[in-house]
Amino acid sequence: MRGTPLDQLLEGIEGALVELPVVPAGGHPSVVGVAILDPDDELGDHHDQLVLVIGVRGRASLPFLRAAARSGAVAVAVKPGPSGSVGELVGAAAEAGVALLAVRPQVRWDQLGALLRERLDAAELVADRSPDASGTPGDDLFALAEATALVTGGIVDIEDHGNRVLAYSRSDDAVDELRRLSILGWQGPETYMKMLRDWGVLDRLRDGERVVRVDARPELGVRARLAVGIRAGQRYLGTIWVQQRFSPAVVPFAERAEEALVGAARLAAAEILRRRTGAGPVSSGTQLTELLTGPANTDLVAGRLGLDPAAAVLVVGFGGSVELDAPARALHADQVRGVVSVYATAYHRSALVGVVSDRVYAVLSGVPRGRIEPALMSWVRDAAAVARDRTGQPWRAGVGSPVTTLADLPDARAEADRVLDALSRPPSVRGSRVSGPAVATISELRAEMLLGEVHGVLGEHPELRHPGVAALVEHDEQRGGELVTSLLAYLDALGDVRSAAATLHVHPNTLRHRLRRARAVSRIELDDPTERLSCHLQLVLVGRETRSPRSPRRSARR
Repeated sequence: MRGTPLDQLLEGIEGALVELPVVPAGGHPSVVGVAILDPDDELGDHHDQLVLVIGVRGRASLPFLRAAARSGAVAVAVKPGPSGSVGELVGAAAEAGVALLAVRPQVRWDQLGALLRERLDAAELVADRSPDASGTPGDDLFALAEATALVTGGIVDIEDHGNRVLAYSRSDDAVDELRRLSILGWQGPETYMKMLRDWGVLDRLRDGERVVRVDARPELGVRARLAVGIRAGQRYLGTIWVQQRFSPAVVPFAERAEEALVGAARLAAAEILRRRTGAGPVSSGTQLTELLTGPANTDLVAGRLGLDPAAAVLVVGFGGSVELDAPARALHADQVRGVVSVYATAYHRSALVGVVSDRVYAVLSGVPRGRIEPALMSWVRDAAAVARDRTGQPWRAGVGSPVTTLADLPDARAEADRVLDALSRPPSVRGSRVSGPAVATISELRAEMLLGEVHGVLGEHPELRHPGVAALVEHDEQRGGELVTSLLAYLDALGDVRSAAATLHVHPNTLRHRLRRARAVSRIELDDPTERLSCHLQLVLVGRETRSPRSPRRSARR
């Protein structure tokens, strides 16, 4: 396990809280943990730890300093007491080969211990992502940085409260000097950080969720930036910085960059807190899947996820290309999940995002009942567009209607899936009304979805097809006739011959002749309302199939 160099751990507090009078000959040791050693406690294993000797001062600390060194400690913190004891402590630490921290008398041990542990936790966030680390980026914060870069159109760094770099996005663009130094040193350069403090930028970042714009400083080789503080309640955890791209000229930030950045900060806060508490991988994905698919105990899972089981809830489903193989679909879904998470969390703080069967679902609890806000449709369109650009494949989004309680979530997901299915059907089946948009609600597609359901039923049960429709199709194919289009135009016009004839650009008498011929060929009883409706639906589907350039006319006879 890699540790944190002692000088890095003490940066900013050395001189104010502690002094470091002794460093081993080998240089600053790496610290992997902080332990408390009380004279009344039994001595444990303190391998590679920084040990805080409490309850004694000055010369009385000497035996515990030596004992900590024997137990494997690399550094020992004591309160020297009278000035005459400092020399003895220094000598003992040097002899034992450990670093010595002289803690100021007014410093409380519990506060110092908490501060040091917090710094170690923050350092662990980047331990597996140092410049010489091997492997492929898989850290949640790195994935968040990539997603944030996509939705903001910039280059992203995520830093902790001490300005140490936790994660960053990849970029083919030339980065400015500030970002280069930050990544190489895993910390924002102090000269620039001082200027940000002088300009009041850091103070503003610590004050709420406001996004701060920082102007470019060409004389310093620094480009314009957006920044937002990462906060958990009143606690400041760090900052997300977004550098403006330059390829080959300045590239503006995305239109909704500031709004998306707020969502990214909320996600970053949750991840940093999770790491600091030592929690394992977030299990909300499994629990969300249970809610979406139905077997979950709604009240129990809602409590774990922080949701109100009685609140109205809405599901947005995102679906990609079904023509890719399973590994590619899974990879794309994981990439799109990050993008959707940033947008959804910006719109709704408690949004949950998960993947089920290669589809990405955003669950929004506490939404208005009975209506879908325009702001929601706006971010959903943006997310679908970014997903398409990121994967190079078409991505669509189906927005379900709000349901009254969390227990109805499977129904909400089913509705979102039906909208997605309608959007994903070939144009020959969908029809012109839904051939363009990548995002829709069920209210926009009810008629098209009904036709889609009819098409599916007829495909599964060909015995339900009226033989007269197939006879008309065969007649037109063999003789080059227009009986199908003529009868469909007549039915579309609700039996108005003149209106249908105008649509077809033929004389009304010509249409009447075709209709008599169609009756004779098909033996369809147009005077029977039920049979007329059934055949009308089938003719609509036939017309769409025959208009599709990928579908030969004879396919309509199936």
